[in-house]
Amino acid sequence: MKNLSLMLLILSLSLTTGCSWLGWGDEEQTEEDSAGLTEKDFYERIQTSLNASNWTVAISNLQLLESQFPFGKYAEQGQLELIYAQYKSGDYESSIASADRFIRLHPQHPNVDYAFYVKGLSEISQTGGFFDSFLPTDSSMRDIGEARGAFTTLTELLSRFPESPYAADARKRLVSLRNRLARAEIHVANYYFPRGAYLAAANRGRFVVENFQQSPAVPDGLAVMAQAYYLLGMKELADNSVEVLVANYPEHPSLDSNGQFDFERRLLADQDSWLDKLSFGVLKRIKPPSFDSRSVYDKVTREAELGEGNQSQQDNKRSIWSLLTFGLLS
Repeated sequence: MKNLSLMLLILSLSLTTGCSWLGWGDEEQTEEDSAGLTEKDFYERIQTSLNASNWTVAISNLQLLESQFPFGKYAEQGQLELIYAQYKSGDYESSIASADRFIRLHPQHPNVDYAFYVKGLSEISQTGGFFDSFLPTDSSMRDIGEARGAFTTLTELLSRFPESPYAADARKRLVSLRNRLARAEIHVANYYFPRGAYLAAANRGRFVVENFQQSPAVPDGLAVMAQAYYLLGMKELADNSVEVLVANYPEHPSLDSNGQFDFERRLLADQDSWLDKLSFGVLKRIKPPSFDSRSVYDKVTREAELGEGNQSQQDNKRSIWSLLTFGLLS
C-alpha cells in the first residue's frame, strides 16, 4: 500500500512537471484573475503563451486584453498578435476576419502590411485539403475561390507596400497562386470541349493568355484558342493562335514534328448519338480535345523562377518566423 502511494505521488509530480514544460499549465485569465494586473504584466503573460505555442490560451487572453485595455499601449500590437495566433491555431476564418478588422480600423498603422500578409496566408491555408499531406492531389481542380482571395490580398500587399519585409515571400506565393488559377482555367476549357461549348473554351484560353502571361499554362491557353476557334469556323483566329504557339512554344505536344497543329477536325456535337446525349457527353465515342503540357513547361518555368529568387533568398536573412512575430520569437 505504501509503495502504491509512493508511485501515485511520483506519477502526479511527473504529470504536473510535464504539463508545465509543455505549456499546458498556462491557463486562460478571467477578468477576476487579471483585475490586479497592469497592462504590461498581462501582455507579458500572453507572450509566455505565444512562446509556448499555446494558441488557445493566447487567443483568449489577447481578446481579454483588448476588452480590458482597448486604448492601451499594447492594444494594437495585441490585435496583430491575435491575427497570428488564430492563423497558427488553424482558425483561418477568424484570422481573416481579425485582419480585415485591423485593416479597416488602422489603415495607416506602420504594421498594417503584416495584417495583409497573414490574411493572405490564412486564405492560402484554406485552399488545402485534408489529404494533401498524404496523397498527391491536383489543387487546380478544386474550388479556387479562396485562391482568388489570396491572390487579391497579396497583390494588394505588394501594390501598397512594395518594400514590405513580407514582399519577397508574398511574390513567391503569388507565382504559385497565379499558376494554379491559370491551370484551373485550362481545366474548365477542357471540360467545355466535349460539351460543344467552344466559344466558352476559347474565352477561357484567351483569359489565361491575357491575364497570366508568365504562367506555364499560357501555351495550353493558346492551344485551347486554336482548337476552339477552328471548331467555331474562325480560321483566321485559329491560325493566329497557332502562329503564336509555334513561335513561342515549339515543343508543345499539340504540334507535330513539322510544327503543324494537330486539330481535331470534326465537330464533336455533330457526332452525338442518343447515348452521348443521355450521358451529357461523358460516354462520347471519340476522345475530345484536351490540353495539359505541364510535364513540358512547368519544370522550365519553375527552374527560371528559382534562378531569379536565389539572390533574394541570400539577401533575406531573417526567417519568416521572425517576421511573423516581429522578431519577438526569433
